[in-house]
Amino acid sequence: MKTIYKLVLKSYLGPMVLTFFIIMFVLMMNVLWRYIDELVGKGLDPGTIIELLCYATINMIPMALPLATLLAAIMTMGNLGENYELLAMKSAGMSLPKIMRPLLVVVSILAVGSFFIANNLVPYANKKFFRTIYDIRQMNQTRQMFQARALHSTASTA
Repeated sequence: MKTIYKLVLKSYLGPMVLTFFIIMFVLMMNVLWRYIDELVGKGLDPGTIIELLCYATINMIPMALPLATLLAAIMTMGNLGENYELLAMKSAGMSLPKIMRPLLVVVSILAVGSFFIANNLVPYANKKFFRTIYDIRQMNQTRQMFQARALHSTASTA
């Protein structure tokens, strides 16, 4: 692998990972905000909440990956252009498609991986996520029913 390709990949992968985790955090805060009333005050163990958040995280990967890819590519090319490295590569005779070749390879691998995640893993995680939410709702209704029976039985004995 050429040194130029290593430079481009090194300057791309750092922002890619960073922006992916930032976008995942923002999307997870959205999910947490949406379901916070069903999670808090129900007596759930932390393992159930972590399991629910893991399923939601898997559901968010197909949304976060394209955004992270786009932002990382923009930041990489902007940074290379700002430091005149892109200009140096072009003046050395490299065309822009040749400079971006390692990015295209990485993005192609990410696209194939994202397809398999969206096709195989996301439906399973989506099913488990909504099954867990349904179980939490049913547990809450059962708890309310038992509390109402206990309140009714204590009121009738008095």
